[in-house]
Amino acid sequence: MDGVINLGPLALATDRLLAVSLLIGFLLAMDRILVRAGNNAVPATGLAIVSGLIAARVVYVVQHRDAFAYDWWSALAVWQGGFTAWAGLLAASAVLAWRMRPLAAMAKGLALLAVFGAMWFAGSAMLRPDARALPDLPQLVSLGGTPFIPEDLENQPFAVNLWATWCPPCRRELPMLADMAASSDMPILLVNQGDDPEVVRDYLFANRISPEAVVLDRQSEMMRALDGAALPTTLFVDASGQVVATHVGEISRAAMAARIKDLQGE
Repeated sequence: MDGVINLGPLALATDRLLAVSLLIGFLLAMDRILVRAGNNAVPATGLAIVSGLIAARVVYVVQHRDAFAYDWWSALAVWQGGFTAWAGLLAASAVLAWRMRPLAAMAKGLALLAVFGAMWFAGSAMLRPDARALPDLPQLVSLGGTPFIPEDLENQPFAVNLWATWCPPCRRELPMLADMAASSDMPILLVNQGDDPEVVRDYLFANRISPEAVVLDRQSEMMRALDGAALPTTLFVDASGQVVATHVGEISRAAMAARIKDLQGE
C-alpha cells in the first residue's frame, strides 16, 4: 500500500480519505442519536467537530512552532494537513459533555466519539504505506545540463519532490522546499516533470528561487515509474533506498521537517 488511492485523474491520500469518511459517519450516527432523543435533544455535533478540528490544528502548530515561525500565516493552510488527533478528540469530548442533552444522549455521543477515535488510530496505522524500493532514477540533468549522478544519494536518506511550473500547489510549496534544500544536511531533490529548461529557468529567476536542488526529468519518467503520481508528490527515502513515506499534494514546512527528523533518526 502506497498511501494513495487513484480515482481517474484524482489522487487521494488514504489518511485524508479515512478522516473525511469517519467525520461523515460520525455526523450520521450522531443524527440518529438525536432523533431518538426526541424533542428534548440539545445538539452539539457541529460545535464539537469545529472545536475538535481547531484544537487539533492549534496543538499541531504549537508542537511544530519552530517550522511555523518562518511563516505564521501558513498555520491557516489546513489543506496541507497537520492535525493532532488526540487534542481534537479531547476538545470534541469536552464540548459534547458541556452542551449535549439529555444526559443519555450525551453518554451515547461520547461513546460514539470514542469508537470513531479508535477507528481513526487503528485505520491510520493499517493504512500506513509499506516501505518499497524507490524506482531507478531516470537520467536527470541540472538546469546547466550537467547529468545528475544517482550514486551520490547512496547510503543516506533523502527526499524527492516531483513538481511542475504549471501546477499551483507546486508553485506554492517550491520556495519553501528550495529554502529547506539549501539549508538541510539531508539531500532534497526537486525533480521538475516535463517542463522546458528555459521555462523552469525563467520561472525560478522571476520568483527568486534557488535552482541549486532543481533537476530536470524532461520525459516525466518518474511520474510513470510511480504509476502516474499526482503533482506535487514528495517521497521520503531511507538510507537503504526504501520509500518509507509519501506525501501527495502540497506539503508544509512542519511536515517536511518532521519527516526529515524521522529519516535522520532524531
